[in-house]
Amino acid sequence: MRWTLLIGGFLLAASNVLANDTTAELTTGGLIYVQTSDVAMEEEELYISREEVLVDYVFRNTGDKDVESIIAFPMPDIVGGSQSDIAMGDAESDNFLGFSVVQDSRQIKPELQQRVIAVGIDRTEEFSKRNIPLLPYSEKTREALKSLPADVKADWIAKGLVYIDRYDAGKGWQEDITPAWTLRSAYWWKTKFPAGKPVRVSHRYKPSVGGTVAMTFVDQGKPGPNHKDYVERYCIDQPFMKTAAKLEAAAGKSGPNYTEQWVSYILTTGANWGGSIGKFKLTIDKGREQDYVSFCGTGIKKIGPTTFEMSATDFSPEKDLHVLFVTAVDQ
Repeated sequence: MRWTLLIGGFLLAASNVLANDTTAELTTGGLIYVQTSDVAMEEEELYISREEVLVDYVFRNTGDKDVESIIAFPMPDIVGGSQSDIAMGDAESDNFLGFSVVQDSRQIKPELQQRVIAVGIDRTEEFSKRNIPLLPYSEKTREALKSLPADVKADWIAKGLVYIDRYDAGKGWQEDITPAWTLRSAYWWKTKFPAGKPVRVSHRYKPSVGGTVAMTFVDQGKPGPNHKDYVERYCIDQPFMKTAAKLEAAAGKSGPNYTEQWVSYILTTGANWGGSIGKFKLTIDKGREQDYVSFCGTGIKKIGPTTFEMSATDFSPEKDLHVLFVTAVDQ
């Protein structure tokens, strides 16, 4: 089933004369635990804005014995290539989304596991031997790659770890050795679930926000070429389309331009815990009253000028969450 939310602000002017540049968001999600019937997720409160993702959990071991295990938070894969089309935080930091976690009011310092994958093969050991940083978009990484011996460069090209980017920036043809590997990272820590007792875990991070410099789902008042995808992904409906068409028609007049931004969150990892989620609450904050937001949900209520809430009991997530923000560009 599909439910639609359209939350708007002021019908201000927009412009469609901007180039359709796109930035891809990195999909993030919640904590992962080995599938079990002993540990249940009693509550999950999820808050999503373009500035921050906050998640509060209450877990309970429903068995008669303590359970010791590992909880993990997978970071989104970072795929080497053109830096311009990926929205990420600090490209020079392993913790590029600023992930932090608290368990039962105690700050946790999780371990970080990182793997370099190319053509499906783990090549992390080769990077360790040559002291090459693992983050594809780090300037330190790019500088380190330049110093690789010629035979190693040729070997890494053959293995799909790097490629040679040839371009002319007005000074003649140049060549750069460019990362092509995928960095797979996960934070993890050991924990104990005492029999019959609640365990409270909270984590937060700055989301990866993708976007375009214009609205792409509407074109001259009619559905754009990717309209069907947006209906499926963000549940945009006819009222939303009418509003977007008005904004588009007012382009070039006195109001701000409107662009798209996106945040995605993997909800389906909640199914790894024992049974359904007892109580689930989702809060979406669009940030500014003049902005708009659309996402799929049921029973959504407005609880503030920019915030909207959805609650459910015995919740079994079957689809991941994708949020579309239509945002006014400051003049």
